[in-house]
Amino acid sequence: MTTRRLTVAQALVEFLAHQYTERDGVRRRLIAACWGIFGHGNVAGVGQALLETGQDAMPYLQGRNEQAMVHAAVGYARQCDRLSAHAVTTSIGPGATNLVTGAALATVNRLPVLLLPGDTFATRPADPVLQQLEAPGAGDVSVNDALRPVSRWFDRVTRPEALIPAALQAVRVLTDPVETGAVTLALPQDVQAQGFDWPEEFFADRVWRVRRPAPDPAELADAVRAVRAARRPLIVAGGGVHHSEAEESLRRLAEATGIPVASTQAGKGSLRHDHPADVGGIGHTGTAVADELARTADLVIGVGTRYTDFTTASGTLFAAPGVRFVGLNVTPADARKQCGLPLVADARAGLDALAEALAGFRVEPAYEAEYGAGKASWERVVTAALAAPDPDARPTQAQVIGALDAVADDTDVVINAAGSLPGDLHKLWRARSRRQYHLEYGYSCMGYEIPAAIGVKLAAPDRPVWALVGDGTYLMMPTEIVTAVQEGVAVKLLLLQNHGYASIGGLSEQTGGERFGTAYRFRAADGTYTGDPLPVDLAANAASLGMDVLRAATVRELTAALATARAADRPTCVHVETAPGGGVPDAQAWWDVPVAEAATRPAAIAARREYERRVTERRHHL
Repeated sequence: MTTRRLTVAQALVEFLAHQYTERDGVRRRLIAACWGIFGHGNVAGVGQALLETGQDAMPYLQGRNEQAMVHAAVGYARQCDRLSAHAVTTSIGPGATNLVTGAALATVNRLPVLLLPGDTFATRPADPVLQQLEAPGAGDVSVNDALRPVSRWFDRVTRPEALIPAALQAVRVLTDPVETGAVTLALPQDVQAQGFDWPEEFFADRVWRVRRPAPDPAELADAVRAVRAARRPLIVAGGGVHHSEAEESLRRLAEATGIPVASTQAGKGSLRHDHPADVGGIGHTGTAVADELARTADLVIGVGTRYTDFTTASGTLFAAPGVRFVGLNVTPADARKQCGLPLVADARAGLDALAEALAGFRVEPAYEAEYGAGKASWERVVTAALAAPDPDARPTQAQVIGALDAVADDTDVVINAAGSLPGDLHKLWRARSRRQYHLEYGYSCMGYEIPAAIGVKLAAPDRPVWALVGDGTYLMMPTEIVTAVQEGVAVKLLLLQNHGYASIGGLSEQTGGERFGTAYRFRAADGTYTGDPLPVDLAANAASLGMDVLRAATVRELTAALATARAADRPTCVHVETAPGGGVPDAQAWWDVPVAEAATRPAAIAARREYERRVTERRHHL
């Protein structure tokens, strides 16, 4: 047997450089690059290995914050339809624990990322070492064990020969559409540097085929019978439609059957906004037409959706007596949600099979006319919200969205994750292409947008990529602006200054919290944050980190600045202070946020009364 003498870290990097995915005959490199911040726990191990292996074999990307590096990797993987991913390496201690939030986000959203945190010494020459957490009840526990519950696969490589099965298992999970998410290989710092004679077969090119499993014939027959018996069917398109590249299959099914299509945050853009069957977002942040169809649907066909509480309006949305569900999903657990008829299959394969088996079926013309009229009515609402009658006025948040909508075309990508923007975008954004609308709403993580924009731009260098953030999100994680400048990644940052946590402020008011602790203001005499706004200049901050910055005070200036930023070939920020209000439609469906059951303040008492009324509408589908 031919062998090669390498360290464990060198062997891992070499192995990863030879892993590929293949779907529909197209081969892609699985791990396209490795992000890293180095410390004593990985600098002489994985860091040296990346240097030894070379930039051509494994490109290295320098980050500023470990959590942000994971966000960038997730953005990249999503843009690549989960067929290509990035690795992230950190030192031990705080570098490793900074991965936890990003790992949870990746796993919640079923997006692959490989985490390579350094770990304490396997041989324990000194105990404790720098940054080691001493667990009084277990000698084999380190802070990396915090990554176990947020990883789809976790292993600690304590001996060189253990790397072979660990690495193979890691790649198996990364490339499996059912299992994928964050994968962690914890690497003790002494083991990383240890030499070993590796079999050459370990470094051979290895192709992991990403299957498109077809539906079981009996499950398909059950689903077809349910659809043919339905008078008011509704399709709910989730993120699985995009991951499977199933948009054309969905379009063909909708056009053949006339079944309307509503979309989750992850599924928006599955149909173009102007397709006759597209009725927009569904759930708490959905459109009036989609939510009314959901309330009256007798059959709901979920395609690649997890049915989160925002989609189901906390179990209150699908209200028709006797409503049934069909779950088309590659993951069996998701296919059975809502006690639906499971149709376990790849989204594209399942939609194609449904379209063939439903030949000749079409909903009643009256139903098509009904949702067509509802769609037209909602479009008038959108047009009014996005319009800016006075171009010299300060824009509302909706008018900012309208200005970007006017500048963008099919190639632009719009990224957001948290705050009040997700709700406004789900209702108002006119999605033009399959990967234009990039909302991370599985974990809704503040700080995701800027690093994710870098990841998306690395995956799609020819597309204009916009990170939309409010001031609260910006202050969470602006650090990767430096990375974008360093790498020449021409992301566009649309920074909305509204002096606080706007979304949570509104939610606080609705639930009796009276906007407590949600404004960015000085303390007033009574101790609350109700004084003057803080004199924070976020545009100057972005400029200090290396971005070109355009300030816009009016709608007219904003429109010009967005056009300039879109044409820019380096990282560019458009800063605008928004006006309050703005005509965004209220939520069209409920969301369950428990309200204080015992309170003396009138706002909380009133909110509890409304909560008790709404909670009675919740329903378990059995």
